[in-house]
Amino acid sequence: MAGEPINLYELEAICEGTLPQNEWDYVAGGATDEITLERTRSVFDHIALRPRMLAGIPDADLSVSVLGQHIGLPFMLSPCGSHKRAHEDGELASARAAAAAGTILAVSANCSYAPEEIARAADGPKWYQTYFYRDREQTVDRVHMAEENGYDAICVTLDAVWPPKRERNIRNSYQRLPTAGEAPGLAPPKDLTKFNSGISSRSRVDPGASWDDVAWLRSVTNLPIVFKGIITREDAALCAEHGVDALIVSNHGGRNLDTTISTIEALPEVAEAAGDVEVYLDGGIRRGTDVVKAIALGAKAVMLGRPMFWGLAYAGDQGVVHMLDILRDEVETTMMMCGKARIEDIGRDLITRLPELR
Repeated sequence: MAGEPINLYELEAICEGTLPQNEWDYVAGGATDEITLERTRSVFDHIALRPRMLAGIPDADLSVSVLGQHIGLPFMLSPCGSHKRAHEDGELASARAAAAAGTILAVSANCSYAPEEIARAADGPKWYQTYFYRDREQTVDRVHMAEENGYDAICVTLDAVWPPKRERNIRNSYQRLPTAGEAPGLAPPKDLTKFNSGISSRSRVDPGASWDDVAWLRSVTNLPIVFKGIITREDAALCAEHGVDALIVSNHGGRNLDTTISTIEALPEVAEAAGDVEVYLDGGIRRGTDVVKAIALGAKAVMLGRPMFWGLAYAGDQGVVHMLDILRDEVETTMMMCGKARIEDIGRDLITRLPELR
C-alpha cells in the first residue's frame, strides 16, 4: 500500500506523533542520562557482516525452535506493560498479531487486559511474565493462572527489584495506566525513592530473592522457566547450574540502570557460559541485520519491545503484523545475500567487529 512505513524508524516516528507526550516519553525513555539507551545503536552499527557468494541457496527458512516449540520467525514480542497506551485493543491486538505472524507473545504482569482474556484472544503461543513477589503466594497465584490458561512458559523478570530513576517520567509527573494483570490483593505500590518515575509492581518485587528461589519456583510449576535480565557470564552460568530452561539477555531497554553494557555486547559472554540454556536477546533490534548479528553472536532468537508499541500506534494488530513483516523481509534479504539458508546456519564467521568512529 502506497504511503505505508517501510522500516521500523518510520513506525517509530508515527508513534511519536500519535502518543501523548508523557506516554511517548514512558515508552521511549531510559534511566537517568540514557547513556545505555544511546549506545545501543552504535554497538549494533559497528558490527559488520561478511557475506559469502555462490552458496547455492535458493531460499531462506526463518523458522526456529524455542523451548521445543516451532515458530516461524527468529523474533518474539517482549513482555512490556500496558499495550493499551498505544492502542485501545492493547494486548488483545498484540496476541492476534503474534499468532498471525507465527511467533510468541510474552504477556507482561502489568498488562492492560486480564491475562485470561489475552489467552483467549488468539491461539498462538504465549508466555506469562511475572516476578518473585515479596508475598510468594502472589507468584504462585500468577503461575497457576498461567498454567490454567494455556500459557507455554513462565518468564521471570530479575532486573526490576527496585524503582528506577526515569527522569522523563519525573518531569512529566507520570502515573502509569491501570493494569489488569497483577495478582489480586497486592497492596498499592509504595514509593521507595523520593523520585516518582511512574513505578509499577516493581515495588512489590522481592529484592531479597536469590538463586535459592529457583528450586522453589520449579517446585510450583512444570512449565519451562525463562529468566529475563541476564547480562553477565556469571549469572548465565548460575542459570545453567540451577536448571533454568532459557534466559533473555536484557538490560530492561536501558530503563532501569544506566551505563550498563548493551545487550549485544553482553551476548557473547552470556552465550558461552549458558551451556544448554537457550539464549535470547532483547534490546535495540531495529533492522533485520540486527537480528542476524544477534544470532551470529549466540542468540537463538531475539525479542522486540518498543517496536511493538510503534506497530500498535500505527494500526493495532495490523500495525504489529506490518512491523513483523518488515523485519521478516529484512532478515530474509540478509540471509540470502550472506549465503545462509537456515537460522541455525548463522555463526560468528558471518560477522566482524569494526572500530568505533569518533
